Amino acid sequence: MKYKCIIFDCDGVLVDSETIAARVWVEMAKKIGLSISFEKAFNEFTGNSFISIVQYLSEKAKTEIPDDFEKQYRAKTYSAFQADLQPINGIHDVLKNITIPFCVASSGPREKINLNLTKVDLISFFPTDRIFSCYDIRKWKPDPAIYLYAAKQMGFRPEDCVVIEDSTYGAQAAIAGGFDVLIYADKDKKKNFNFEDQIFFDKMEMLNEILIH
Repeated sequence: MKYKCIIFDCDGVLVDSETIAARVWVEMAKKIGLSISFEKAFNEFTGNSFISIVQYLSEKAKTEIPDDFEKQYRAKTYSAFQADLQPINGIHDVLKNITIPFCVASSGPREKINLNLTKVDLISFFPTDRIFSCYDIRKWKPDPAIYLYAAKQMGFRPEDCVVIEDSTYGAQAAIAGGFDVLIYADKDKKKNFNFEDQIFFDKMEMLNEILIH
Protein backbone atom coordinates (compact mmCIF):
# COMPACT_ATOMS: atom_id res chain seq x y z
CA MET A 1 0.00 0.00 0.00
CA LYS A 2 1.19 3.51 -0.83
CA TYR A 3 0.22 4.95 2.56
CA LYS A 4 1.30 4.30 6.14
CA CYS A 5 -1.70 5.89 7.87
CA ILE A 6 -5.35 6.68 7.08
CA ILE A 7 -7.13 9.67 8.61
CA PHE A 8 -10.92 9.54 8.48
CA ASP A 9 -13.28 12.46 8.81
CA CYS A 10 -16.25 11.45 10.97
CA ASP A 11 -19.54 13.02 9.84
CA GLY A 12 -20.53 11.73 6.43
CA VAL A 13 -17.60 9.30 6.28
CA LEU A 14 -18.01 7.08 9.34
CA VAL A 15 -21.51 8.08 10.43
CA ASP A 16 -24.45 9.17 8.30
CA SER A 17 -25.08 12.32 10.29
CA GLU A 18 -25.14 15.18 7.84
CA THR A 19 -28.79 15.04 6.78
CA ILE A 20 -29.73 14.96 10.47
CA ALA A 21 -27.53 17.96 11.24
CA ALA A 22 -28.94 19.91 8.29
CA ARG A 23 -32.50 19.37 9.55
CA VAL A 24 -31.49 20.68 12.96
CA TRP A 25 -29.85 23.75 11.41
CA VAL A 26 -33.10 24.54 9.60
CA GLU A 27 -34.93 24.37 12.96
CA MET A 28 -32.31 26.48 14.72
CA ALA A 29 -32.44 29.13 12.00
CA LYS A 30 -36.20 29.45 12.50
CA LYS A 31 -35.58 30.23 16.18
CA ILE A 32 -33.84 33.45 15.16
CA GLY A 33 -36.38 34.32 12.47
CA LEU A 34 -34.44 33.03 9.49
CA SER A 35 -35.87 30.69 6.88
CA ILE A 36 -33.35 28.47 5.11
CA SER A 37 -33.99 25.39 3.01
CA PHE A 38 -32.76 21.93 3.86
CA GLU A 39 -30.82 21.90 0.59
CA LYS A 40 -28.98 25.11 1.48
CA ALA A 41 -28.17 23.86 4.98
CA PHE A 42 -26.91 20.54 3.63
CA ASN A 43 -24.88 21.95 0.74
CA GLU A 44 -23.36 24.96 2.49
CA PHE A 45 -23.06 23.92 6.14
CA THR A 46 -21.76 20.37 5.69
CA GLY A 47 -18.16 20.23 6.88
CA ASN A 48 -18.17 23.83 8.04
CA SER A 49 -17.42 24.80 11.63
CA PHE A 50 -20.17 25.59 14.14
CA ILE A 51 -18.63 29.03 14.69
CA SER A 52 -18.71 29.90 10.97
CA ILE A 53 -22.29 28.71 10.56
CA VAL A 54 -23.49 30.71 13.57
CA GLN A 55 -21.74 33.81 12.23
CA TYR A 56 -23.47 33.30 8.87
CA LEU A 57 -26.89 32.91 10.52
CA SER A 58 -26.37 35.98 12.69
CA GLU A 59 -25.43 38.12 9.69
CA LYS A 60 -28.36 36.88 7.58
CA ALA A 61 -30.89 37.26 10.39
CA LYS A 62 -29.39 40.61 11.43
CA THR A 63 -29.72 39.63 15.07
CA GLU A 64 -27.61 38.56 18.01
CA ILE A 65 -27.42 34.83 18.61
CA PRO A 66 -28.82 33.79 22.05
CA ASP A 67 -26.22 32.79 24.63
CA ASP A 68 -27.65 29.28 24.88
CA PHE A 69 -27.83 28.74 21.11
CA GLU A 70 -25.01 26.20 21.02
CA LYS A 71 -26.42 24.36 24.04
CA GLN A 72 -29.78 24.12 22.25
CA TYR A 73 -28.14 22.96 19.02
CA ARG A 74 -26.08 20.29 20.74
CA ALA A 75 -29.08 19.01 22.67
CA LYS A 76 -31.21 18.77 19.52
CA THR A 77 -28.50 17.06 17.48
CA TYR A 78 -27.57 14.60 20.22
CA SER A 79 -31.22 13.66 20.62
CA ALA A 80 -31.68 13.25 16.86
CA PHE A 81 -28.47 11.24 16.53
CA GLN A 82 -29.53 8.87 19.30
CA ALA A 83 -32.83 8.31 17.51
CA ASP A 84 -31.79 8.18 13.86
CA LEU A 85 -28.01 7.94 13.42
CA GLN A 86 -26.69 5.09 11.27
CA PRO A 87 -23.19 4.09 10.19
CA ILE A 88 -22.14 4.74 6.61
CA ASN A 89 -23.01 1.63 4.63
CA GLY A 90 -20.05 -0.73 4.42
CA ILE A 91 -17.81 1.12 6.88
CA HIS A 92 -17.59 -1.74 9.39
CA ASP A 93 -16.14 -4.12 6.81
CA VAL A 94 -13.78 -1.45 5.50
CA LEU A 95 -12.33 -0.81 8.97
CA LYS A 96 -12.01 -4.53 9.71
CA ASN A 97 -9.88 -4.99 6.60
CA ILE A 98 -7.47 -2.09 7.09
CA THR A 99 -4.00 -3.34 8.06
CA ILE A 100 -2.24 0.00 8.68
CA PRO A 101 -2.83 2.54 11.49
CA PHE A 102 -5.89 4.75 11.16
CA CYS A 103 -7.63 7.45 13.17
CA VAL A 104 -10.48 9.96 13.03
CA ALA A 105 -10.11 13.76 12.85
CA SER A 106 -13.34 15.76 13.10
CA SER A 107 -14.58 19.32 13.42
CA GLY A 108 -17.04 18.20 16.10
CA PRO A 109 -16.45 18.20 19.86
CA ARG A 110 -14.82 15.08 21.28
CA GLU A 111 -18.00 14.25 23.22
CA LYS A 112 -20.00 14.22 19.97
CA ILE A 113 -17.45 12.03 18.20
CA ASN A 114 -17.48 9.52 21.04
CA LEU A 115 -21.27 9.46 21.31
CA ASN A 116 -21.79 9.02 17.58
CA LEU A 117 -19.17 6.31 17.15
CA THR A 118 -20.58 4.49 20.17
CA LYS A 119 -24.13 4.74 18.82
CA VAL A 120 -23.19 3.00 15.56
CA ASP A 121 -20.82 0.43 17.13
CA LEU A 122 -17.65 1.90 15.65
CA ILE A 123 -16.01 3.10 18.86
CA SER A 124 -14.00 -0.12 19.25
CA PHE A 125 -12.04 0.84 16.15
CA PHE A 126 -11.05 4.22 17.60
CA PRO A 127 -9.41 4.25 21.03
CA THR A 128 -9.07 7.63 22.71
CA ASP A 129 -5.58 8.23 21.34
CA ARG A 130 -6.90 7.85 17.79
CA ILE A 131 -9.66 10.45 18.09
CA PHE A 132 -8.75 14.04 17.24
CA SER A 133 -11.10 17.02 17.50
CA CYS A 134 -10.78 20.54 16.17
CA TYR A 135 -12.01 21.66 19.59
CA ASP A 136 -8.81 20.26 21.12
CA ILE A 137 -6.63 22.64 19.09
CA ARG A 138 -9.19 25.43 18.50
CA LYS A 139 -8.70 25.46 14.73
CA TRP A 140 -11.27 24.33 12.20
CA LYS A 141 -11.38 23.15 8.61
CA PRO A 142 -10.57 24.39 5.96
CA ASP A 143 -7.50 25.19 8.09
CA PRO A 144 -5.31 22.07 7.72
CA ALA A 145 -4.28 22.15 11.40
CA ILE A 146 -6.44 19.23 12.55
CA TYR A 147 -5.04 16.91 9.91
CA LEU A 148 -1.46 18.03 10.55
CA TYR A 149 -2.04 17.50 14.27
CA ALA A 150 -3.55 14.04 13.76
CA ALA A 151 -0.70 12.93 11.51
CA LYS A 152 1.92 14.17 13.98
CA GLN A 153 0.21 12.45 16.92
CA MET A 154 0.00 9.22 14.92
CA GLY A 155 3.73 9.52 14.13
CA PHE A 156 3.56 10.14 10.39
CA ARG A 157 4.29 12.88 7.86
CA PRO A 158 1.45 14.27 5.70
CA GLU A 159 2.90 12.59 2.62
CA ASP A 160 2.66 9.22 4.39
CA CYS A 161 -1.06 9.67 5.06
CA VAL A 162 -4.30 9.72 3.11
CA VAL A 163 -7.39 11.60 4.29
CA ILE A 164 -10.92 10.29 3.67
CA GLU A 165 -13.31 13.24 3.35
CA ASP A 166 -16.78 14.03 2.08
CA SER A 167 -16.97 17.83 2.33
CA THR A 168 -15.38 20.68 0.41
CA TYR A 169 -14.07 22.27 3.61
CA GLY A 170 -12.49 19.04 4.75
CA ALA A 171 -10.97 18.26 1.38
CA GLN A 172 -9.55 21.80 1.20
CA ALA A 173 -8.00 21.29 4.62
CA ALA A 174 -6.37 18.02 3.60
CA ILE A 175 -5.00 19.40 0.33
CA ALA A 176 -3.68 22.54 2.05
CA GLY A 177 -1.86 20.33 4.55
CA GLY A 178 -0.08 18.37 1.85
CA PHE A 179 -2.17 15.22 2.18
CA ASP A 180 -3.61 13.03 -0.52
CA VAL A 181 -7.39 12.95 -0.18
CA LEU A 182 -10.05 10.48 -1.27
CA ILE A 183 -13.52 12.03 -1.47
CA TYR A 184 -16.61 10.01 -0.59
CA ALA A 185 -19.47 11.63 -2.52
CA ASP A 186 -22.39 10.53 -4.67
CA LYS A 187 -23.26 12.24 -7.96
CA ASP A 188 -25.33 15.00 -6.32
CA LYS A 189 -22.79 15.77 -3.62
CA LYS A 190 -19.94 15.70 -6.10
CA LYS A 191 -21.43 18.80 -7.75
CA ASN A 192 -20.33 20.84 -4.72
CA PHE A 193 -16.66 20.19 -5.51
CA ASN A 194 -14.52 22.06 -8.01
CA PHE A 195 -11.30 20.14 -7.42
CA GLU A 196 -9.27 18.70 -10.26
CA ASP A 197 -7.26 15.48 -10.16
CA GLN A 198 -8.94 14.19 -6.99
CA ILE A 199 -10.27 10.67 -6.59
CA PHE A 200 -13.99 10.37 -5.83
CA PHE A 201 -15.85 7.23 -4.80
CA ASP A 202 -19.52 6.71 -4.01
CA LYS A 203 -19.57 3.30 -2.29
CA MET A 204 -17.58 2.79 0.89
CA GLU A 205 -16.92 -0.81 -0.14
CA MET A 206 -14.66 0.61 -2.89
CA LEU A 207 -12.23 2.16 -0.44
CA ASN A 208 -10.04 -0.86 0.34
CA GLU A 209 -9.52 -1.55 -3.37
CA ILE A 210 -8.71 2.12 -4.07
CA LEU A 211 -6.16 2.16 -1.24
CA ILE A 212 -4.40 -0.94 -2.54
CA HIS A 213 -4.04 0.59 -5.98
